[in-house]
Amino acid sequence: MNTSTRRLLLTVIGAPAAALAVWALAVPLAGTTLTVRMSAGTQTVGPVSVVVASLVAGLAGWALLAALERWAPRPGRVWTITALVVLVLSLTGPLGSAAGAAATLVLILLHLVVGAVLVLGLARRRA
Repeated sequence: MNTSTRRLLLTVIGAPAAALAVWALAVPLAGTTLTVRMSAGTQTVGPVSVVVASLVAGLAGWALLAALERWAPRPGRVWTITALVVLVLSLTGPLGSAAGAAATLVLILLHLVVGAVLVLGLARRRA
């Protein structure tokens, strides 16, 4: 495995790890209840959903970056802009469905932490 692939893999693993750290500080330590309203009632956001969602986001970001590097003339720039737009759009989830101010703030922080790790870690420049 080359250095670039190793760095990308560590980024995709680092995003769920960072999100899980935020979740652990907010939920078990601070006592915040992360509940979201859904059409069928409410659902608590637990550690498994935090890890799975951030891992899926990381793998999707890596796949998009790989496709752009193959076919786009400026893959790093296109990927970064796309990733930032997706991050901003993802914030509508917590803003519209979180049950309570504390849950909203924690869920926004989770999105921002995962987004920051992925945007900064997956963006790479070609020499």
